[in-house]
Amino acid sequence: MSDAAQPTAAEVRAAAEAVKTALDRHLAAVERRSGEDDPAVYEAFNQLAAAAEVYDELLYDRYDEVTPFEIPGAEDALPPYNGPEEPNALSVLIRRDYAVAEPQRLLAQAERIEAAEGEDGLAASGTVHGALGLLFGEFEPDEIASRHKEFGLEEGDSTLWVAAADEPAEPGEWLEAPFEQVDPQQVVCRFDVSAVFDEELDDDVDDEDGDEGEAEDLDDLDTDLDEDEDLEPLDADRR
Repeated sequence: MSDAAQPTAAEVRAAAEAVKTALDRHLAAVERRSGEDDPAVYEAFNQLAAAAEVYDELLYDRYDEVTPFEIPGAEDALPPYNGPEEPNALSVLIRRDYAVAEPQRLLAQAERIEAAEGEDGLAASGTVHGALGLLFGEFEPDEIASRHKEFGLEEGDSTLWVAAADEPAEPGEWLEAPFEQVDPQQVVCRFDVSAVFDEELDDDVDDEDGDEGEAEDLDDLDTDLDEDEDLEPLDADRR
């Protein structure tokens, strides 16, 4: 980063003061909370997280130092549930990401679908986007998910949200913008699948393996020492 873009010492100090203020507000909200899912506590938490993130960035930019704090990203966390106690309806929102890993395999599958349907006219299977349209028009999303390798696809991240509602939506009410009307405070539960979770698990396993390896090395050393105790001194035969 250039010197011109670096924050000033005063800006870093102001960010530190903002963290202190946010800490006080968070503690006050916790002390006054009305229940386990108090929205005021959630808001204070988000403000504290935002202030800490700003301070961490400015501290690094100015002094090349970091803080020891790791605060979960507020954007990734759901707020406390504030929906109906007895929902009369629910919405299930699913997102699955794929990479087109093998376009030729995808095109070949689309050609088979087109041949089986015997449709005349311009072949949609000649392009990747046309092949995708045929594929998802022929198979249910769950079947594609279970057979994605057959279709030349590679799984990415996926998430499933279950949101509660007081009443079912009117027919066609949300079709123009199906994912924009979700209130995070009405999400009952969510399930995320991501390779990043596997990487974190692998890191934990590697750390454990490293600790076990060190322990095994120490055990081997102790065994060697025990065996050495049974040996006679080098000059024993000279006595």
